[in-house]
Amino acid sequence: MGPKNYLILTLCGILLGIVQFSSGKGIAADEDLPTVYEYFRNSSSDVVGLVAEADGFKLNGKKIKIMSGAIHYFRVHPDLWRDRLKKLRAMGANAVETYVSWNLHEPKMGVFDFGNGTEQMSPFTDIRRFVQIAQEEDLLVIFRPGPYICTEFEFGGFPSWLQRDPDMKVRTNYQPYLDRVKIFFDALMPQVEDLQFTRGGSIIAIQIENEYGFFNAVSKEYLEFLVNYFDNMGITNETLFFTSDGVGSGDRGTLPGLLKTANFGSDVDWNFGQLQEMQPDKPLMVMEYYPGWFDHWFENHQVRPPGAFVDTLDGILGKWDGNVNLYMFHGGTNFAFLAGANAWHEERHYDPDVTSYDYDATLSEAGDYTVKYHLGKTLFELYQEPQIKRTELIPESVKISYPAVPLQQYLSYDDIIAQVPATSKFQVERPLSMENLPMNDGNGQSFGYIIYRKNADVSNGTNFEAGPVKDFGMLLIDSQLQPTGFQDDRYWINSEETFSLSVGASGNHTVDLLIENHGRVNFGNDNDFLQQKGLVDGVYKLNGNDITDIEIIALEFKSAWVNG
Repeated sequence: MGPKNYLILTLCGILLGIVQFSSGKGIAADEDLPTVYEYFRNSSSDVVGLVAEADGFKLNGKKIKIMSGAIHYFRVHPDLWRDRLKKLRAMGANAVETYVSWNLHEPKMGVFDFGNGTEQMSPFTDIRRFVQIAQEEDLLVIFRPGPYICTEFEFGGFPSWLQRDPDMKVRTNYQPYLDRVKIFFDALMPQVEDLQFTRGGSIIAIQIENEYGFFNAVSKEYLEFLVNYFDNMGITNETLFFTSDGVGSGDRGTLPGLLKTANFGSDVDWNFGQLQEMQPDKPLMVMEYYPGWFDHWFENHQVRPPGAFVDTLDGILGKWDGNVNLYMFHGGTNFAFLAGANAWHEERHYDPDVTSYDYDATLSEAGDYTVKYHLGKTLFELYQEPQIKRTELIPESVKISYPAVPLQQYLSYDDIIAQVPATSKFQVERPLSMENLPMNDGNGQSFGYIIYRKNADVSNGTNFEAGPVKDFGMLLIDSQLQPTGFQDDRYWINSEETFSLSVGASGNHTVDLLIENHGRVNFGNDNDFLQQKGLVDGVYKLNGNDITDIEIIALEFKSAWVNG
């Protein structure tokens, strides 16, 4: 941290101390303050959940200013959940927010994983334990189960096998989609139903869908289906239900009776002004306040200056007496092949997200404190209501510089293909998408790479035509990569291309079209959620003739195979 940042922190601390003194709003001695649960719990069995009233939020009948931060359990190694939650609580927060990733919890249709499965990400899926640890660390929980979550995550949290239905329409009242949502919720909710605040747990609020006002094919019947599901569970009288959207979408993404919350990163006056006009009798809440932003491949890392961050946060908590959830408090990492993408409603305009989800957040991807963390901590402690016992900052993780590791052995392209099991190789007449491959118990291929292989008589100048590839195409002749891009920042991504082959001697050659699934789109309109990968109803030709009788090789790189 440089001298300039120290100066910012010092001046901010002095200024906020003056404000506290002049306003008569001091901070009580820590030993006299209760914890979050000591304050809001009582010995009565008649516990009242979170309610939104004209003069603010009330929990168990007591006023609360919600100061929350987002930590997604599926983006943080389980061994680090407690570390990150401790750091959130030490900032002065009283709540943590998390999404729920359907695709990790139901990797195969009807097969559910809540930490007891065999998939690579199984250890990350014990959502019950994450919620319990949050309570142990004196944090309430804001629960956002989707089923759509966006969050720059693979397919917006949807499982890829939904794409096997050629008529699938996610986020609508399409009955087969609703049926699958109900089946998933029937498996998910028993994991956390007893962890609601009113039943001795930590969950105080549940979100309905996610940023639905941005969707072009809004179905109020779909929203009603979700609300009715929780009604039938009997929990809508125990837990606050809400929606979150950009305020510019108005009432498109919500229903009467649901609390509206806003998502924004700046211009608090306009955003809260619009929200207050739409909902004058409810407290103001920004469910996603952006301290930074996410990154696409081939772009510079997105950052937001600490000054802009703290100015807007001060406006939220102070000027507007609002409530906040920092999105993200700690971004974490898009492990495995789980980063999402943006399409911007144009087939060829495809922007995949990077592995890091650092987000220029208040706590870095490595779990380190930042300037924004300390500035936010000062504001959280100033505007807390009620004032709660502070917890100490725990040490940052120890960093180790490892020595160089000399490469002893490696697998070539042919070596890798030779070790692909027969259950991942298919002889077909015409190309199939990843999702439609007859594998994984009828669930297709979710992640990784796919090879479309043809042994054919070709010569120099033979035209090879294919596409649009979904997403990143590479052409190999006899296992040698051909010049199909990679120069001048031009890549074969989501397009149809024609190449003149250079093969040396004419004759039989192995022509491989290798396609990488770079992540399914997580945000957009209904057409943007048609997200099959590989070659999908596209062109696949040699010298203008359709290529038939081909071999498809699925390269999933599942951990069990890689470890073997």
